[in-house]
Amino acid sequence: MLPTEPKATTTQQPPAPTGVDWTSCGQCRTILYGRRFARSANTCPDCGWHAPLTAAERLEWLLGREDARCVRPGRTTDDPLGFTDSKPYAQRLEQAREQIGIPSAVLVGQGRIDGCPVVVAAMDFRFMGGSMGSAEGEAITAAAEHALEHRIPLVLVTASGGARMQEGVYSLLQMAKTAQALAALDEAGILTVSLITDPTYGGVAASFATLTDIVIAEPGARLGFAGPRVIEQTIRQKLPDGFQTAEFLLAHGLVDAVVPRSRQREVLATLLRSYSGRGGEIPAVDGEPLIVTDPARLTRREAWDVVQMARNIDRPTTRDYLSHILDGDGFFELHGDRLSGDSRAIICGLGTLDGRPVAIVGNQKGHSTKELADHSFGMATPDGYRKAARVMRLAAKLGLPVLALIDTPGAHPGIEAEENGQAVAIAENLRLMASLPVPLVAVVTGEGGSGGALALSVADRVLICENALYSVISPEGCAAILWHDRGAAPAAAEALRLDARSLMEHQLVDGVVPEPEGGAHTDHAQAADLLRRAVSHCLDELSGKGGEQLIRDRRQRFRGIGAPAG
Repeated sequence: MLPTEPKATTTQQPPAPTGVDWTSCGQCRTILYGRRFARSANTCPDCGWHAPLTAAERLEWLLGREDARCVRPGRTTDDPLGFTDSKPYAQRLEQAREQIGIPSAVLVGQGRIDGCPVVVAAMDFRFMGGSMGSAEGEAITAAAEHALEHRIPLVLVTASGGARMQEGVYSLLQMAKTAQALAALDEAGILTVSLITDPTYGGVAASFATLTDIVIAEPGARLGFAGPRVIEQTIRQKLPDGFQTAEFLLAHGLVDAVVPRSRQREVLATLLRSYSGRGGEIPAVDGEPLIVTDPARLTRREAWDVVQMARNIDRPTTRDYLSHILDGDGFFELHGDRLSGDSRAIICGLGTLDGRPVAIVGNQKGHSTKELADHSFGMATPDGYRKAARVMRLAAKLGLPVLALIDTPGAHPGIEAEENGQAVAIAENLRLMASLPVPLVAVVTGEGGSGGALALSVADRVLICENALYSVISPEGCAAILWHDRGAAPAAAEALRLDARSLMEHQLVDGVVPEPEGGAHTDHAQAADLLRRAVSHCLDELSGKGGEQLIRDRRQRFRGIGAPAG
């Protein structure tokens, strides 16, 4: 059973303030009725402020009380240095334990979230500021080892001011200890998730908190290595508004999502199902997979007409397709490359397709000038390709197939993209996809332009929609370079053989996905159904192959391009 302090009113709601009917918001100071505050998951209904939760409350909120059980870490030395400042460290520890009622700043429990087994380690900021000493490092490590032993996912709920100074280098080395515990879960293919709460700083932020597969954060939660005051005092520079908050970090590619407390169980359940559903029985796909592999079955069309159709602003975008083809909970989007940014021209995430958990990467455009501009017309910067790579590595770790949907004129041709290594980012993706030990299916749904498209297209099965194009360069670019006249774009399009029929004739794609009469833009639902059936058929074909065979066959496929046998 979980620790008994403090008690909650139900197994799915944090407790109302004890002994009082009313409380006040810690941010906007609105007077709140205690029971209403509890029903809204200890968040202010007026301003959205998330009140701190204790470690015991957090475990009870996520796991419930009746079905969860405590996981107890091993013993550690309380005061390895015999440290004394204004009072002995041993005395500070004893006072914290008496006042807070727990042995350290971390509690660990095993239970279920919406039926999915999970280990949760939650930090308590009240216990010496959630600082990480030997006991805390041992608790996080024990949680990881328990997850490894039972092969179930690990969720880490962080709240910390950083290292425990009174333990010196013992504290510092807990960063390495916990990091290697997370590495063991990576090697074993076990899902890890961080839930960042306010605040999470120092050694915790620079070790296990940011090493998990997926990092979600509560609204307003602060995360960083050095705190704002330290930074300002060191560099004498005013920090931007919202610096180090969850929203700031999301915009800079460092967290996957900002999730209010009211949705955290739902989101975690979605992620856990993606993990627990792998390798299960996949239901049969309704309808025949109408993949055209004989070019003679395709109508021969003017290449320039194909270009115009592929660029039609009403064609389904990646988000449109996903809204139709994914099951139940739909698409959980993952953000950021964990380095510098989050290109909106590429979207990535997890979903379930015909009962099969999948990882998804895809270009995103839009249906209006504003949407197109917001998504950079589907032209990704390096952080977009690095984000896709991160999600594909996650897919490899968890054993999930990858679906790539391509619709881009090409990679973003800008100064900043070049400064941040556009060519390197694309090259790294090509190498990564050649070596992924999971099935990959790529579909060119609109424009498949140049290396920007290829960076998502090194796959076991490469399909193209009937009215899409795939080319080394845009017709206008080719005409400007070789014809010295952009007006010669129609002739260049014809010469490039960029249409689906020509690509099939040259065996540069594996199949063509039919579209509704008049084009995919005329009926998004039907276009998506045709795509779904084609992709599921390909994944069924690939599902019986092991990782080594997938890699060997994929490499052989691309090895033969341009070098016909005999």
